[in-house]
Amino acid sequence: MTEPPTDHHVPAAAKLHLNRPHALHLLREMLRIRRFEERCAELYTEEKIRGFLHLYCGEEAVAVGVMQGLDAEDAVVATYREHGHALARGIPMDTLMAEMFGKQEGISRGRGGSMHVFDAERRFYGGNAIVGGGMPMAIGLALADKMLGRTRVTACFFGEGAAAEGAFHESLNLAELWQLPVLFVCENNLYAMGTALERSESETDIYRKAASYRIPAVALDGMDVIAVEAAARQAIAEIRAGGGPRFLECRTYRFRAHSMFDAQLYRDKAEVEQWKQKGPLLRFRHWLEEAGILDMDEAGRIEAEIETELRAAIDFAEAGTWEPVEDLLQDVYTAPTEQPA
Repeated sequence: MTEPPTDHHVPAAAKLHLNRPHALHLLREMLRIRRFEERCAELYTEEKIRGFLHLYCGEEAVAVGVMQGLDAEDAVVATYREHGHALARGIPMDTLMAEMFGKQEGISRGRGGSMHVFDAERRFYGGNAIVGGGMPMAIGLALADKMLGRTRVTACFFGEGAAAEGAFHESLNLAELWQLPVLFVCENNLYAMGTALERSESETDIYRKAASYRIPAVALDGMDVIAVEAAARQAIAEIRAGGGPRFLECRTYRFRAHSMFDAQLYRDKAEVEQWKQKGPLLRFRHWLEEAGILDMDEAGRIEAEIETELRAAIDFAEAGTWEPVEDLLQDVYTAPTEQPA
């Protein structure tokens, strides 16, 4: 796929307004996600993490960039590739890792695992295993906020594969029709599971589909965390001002397979390596070094702190407890109540 059209690029001049603490925060958040995901891949081969595992390596700039514009009261609806979103949202690494292990100390008590991370306190509503399944949920959350007169925004993440689902079109239509406070974030990584976008969609510019519903929509470089943050902040401000929904198509790429069971026979290794040279961490670190914001000592300190956090998270997960078998039906069925005489 070609790069996003120039008239849809967020100006690189936005970087001129970036202060050093925030720049290092963005780098740290992307690194935390990358290291967490890489370690999860290793733990999966050790059979400490089981079930399905979908890694976010390469797409870190999208989650981190968008989260910068959200408030604590805003809602986040994610996909099954949601570990990065969860970390960027502020879910602690230790409880997230315990969830990956299936332990009771996990953020979802070990019942969600990799694909169903949930945290009501932080208004993080999944982790949704169905492609496009979070979009109607986002509509419901946003409708409730609008009916109650709140100024909240619901950010809904999904892949380009969702564009082939009916829920995608129904959700966009209702969001615009009812002027709901939703930020739609399409993470277009070019392959919906294992099918190249141009082989499944006659219109490969996903933002044009949103524009057909009269939703203001743009495509941007999803490998540039500053471009994503700038676009997200602008869109969120417009939503809060009563402007209705907004749509961002973040053009990105996943460096790893769709899941740990994917042989990746649908794309060339050379293509993956080419995209890695455009990776969000590589590009952002290079820019920070050129700008004199990051030096080797600072980079080493950040890496060491993340490694310490990650090691503590793994220790926390390994020391966690399994839910007793006799408790497995708790919160599944409503407890019986006595009927009045």
